[in-house]
Amino acid sequence: MKIRRLIAVWASKFAGYACKKMGKQGVTWAGKIALRIYPDILKEMAGEVKKGIFAVCGTNGKTTTNNLLCSVLEANGQKVICNHTGSNMLNGVAAAFVLGAKMNGRLDADYACIEIDEASTVRVFPHFQPDYMILTNLFRDQLDRYGEIDITMNLLARAMKMAPDMKLLVNGDDSLSTYLAVTGENAYRTYGIGEKVLEEDAKEIREGRFCKRCGAKMEYDFYHYSQLGAYHCPKCGFSRPKLDYNASHVDLTDGLAFDVGEFHVKANYRGFYNVYNILAVYGAADMAGASLENFNRVLGNYKPQFGRNELFQIQGTKVMLNLAKNPAGFNQNIGAVMTDREPKDIIILINDNAQDGTDVSWLWDVDFDRLENANARSITVSGIRCYDMRLRLKYVGIDSVAQPDMERAIQDKIQNGTGNLYLLVNYTGLYSTHTILKRMEEEKK
Repeated sequence: MKIRRLIAVWASKFAGYACKKMGKQGVTWAGKIALRIYPDILKEMAGEVKKGIFAVCGTNGKTTTNNLLCSVLEANGQKVICNHTGSNMLNGVAAAFVLGAKMNGRLDADYACIEIDEASTVRVFPHFQPDYMILTNLFRDQLDRYGEIDITMNLLARAMKMAPDMKLLVNGDDSLSTYLAVTGENAYRTYGIGEKVLEEDAKEIREGRFCKRCGAKMEYDFYHYSQLGAYHCPKCGFSRPKLDYNASHVDLTDGLAFDVGEFHVKANYRGFYNVYNILAVYGAADMAGASLENFNRVLGNYKPQFGRNELFQIQGTKVMLNLAKNPAGFNQNIGAVMTDREPKDIIILINDNAQDGTDVSWLWDVDFDRLENANARSITVSGIRCYDMRLRLKYVGIDSVAQPDMERAIQDKIQNGTGNLYLLVNYTGLYSTHTILKRMEEEKK
């Protein structure tokens, strides 16, 4: 054991502990310190993972898919390294490994489930090449940071070439993800929802309207949401592939239920998009040869983390926290809110920090007019750009109240609300809101 590696592990663990004591997340600092002290630490530790490394990429659904896959593998008695908090750039990835190491600097892990930011794959893959990559979807996200979606696709294509032995599991309902798979050289399998499920046809922004192969306008038999659905190009023939993992008989009336072949999946989750997340986990576990015997039990026991359908109980109020950071994700969260027909209060927090993307023009691509039918007794807007959000709602005839201080907004609805509160927040508001809710929940126990 190199002494520099041991020092890097100890320093990182101390940094992580100190940050938590100060109420900071601290994960990325731990990874940055480790790489600075010993630049080869990530490469060496990844090489100590015994059975396989999963990389989870895509615009939406990465954290839920990654954490759920980790839980499935752990239920089979496997030791798993995972960046649970969603810190998915190079420093966050490094932190997952070093913080998971023992005090002797060694890593004892059968698998690693690592969420990786799409643009960061080309920085992470030089350190290690995953055995599997799950690609959940590709939507427009943070234009000032990522640029147009073609830039993200080019970065992912470069990363895939860095790992020629890596097996892909891609969302076949997404023409953009599918195009990356079929034009690359990696072996791949697909998952998707083969039949029309939703009767509502929301007029969303469709990223995959034009064929990536020839440029012709794509034709769809049906949409699930955004550009996800059954597509084909009338000019060159590019189309949705045969689905290796096909969700059939999808039932949304009491949580989520569907079949994958002869296997029946049942979960008490809201949100149609979670069918994709669960299906991706099923497919990844199957590709790795993991047992699926405990799959439904894991779904039943799984507790969502850090704003992915995360539930809090505070003074008799049910509080649901959800991350909503781009048009596709926001529209799906609105859909999930609307499945609850009980009276409710809604708080929407919008920040424009660097990690959020400083351009908030994407708010005009979200179908906020649907909230008119959400049985909301009140809508409060919060965060740095709360007045932009209030203006956006005004343009669709929906009244809202501005309260820039999120804690005060939450306290008001707990004291004077319906007892049923939904929080939709973008990226940098997530950790601070989560901290507020955890503190309030603990104070009232």
